Amino acid sequence: MKNVTITLDEKTAAWARSHAADVGMSLSRYVGELLEKTMKQSRDYERAMRQYLSRLPSRLKKSGAHYPRREELYERDRVR
Repeated sequence: MKNVTITLDEKTAAWARSHAADVGMSLSRYVGELLEKTMKQSRDYERAMRQYLSRLPSRLKKSGAHYPRREELYERDRVR
């Protein structure tokens, strides 16, 4: 474990101490777990983004087909 000193304004420090006590943790442990959770979320997001961006693009229409014109899209009965 590594000790780290952080500086907080009085209002933030009071809230953090109170919130940590509400969940039954020391302030040190609360901040540590919060940072660990944030780090995991960041890693998971980056992994998901790399996975998504590594996929090959897919076609939206068949070759030779045309996209519907705006008028065709908005003339449908269910849109009105």
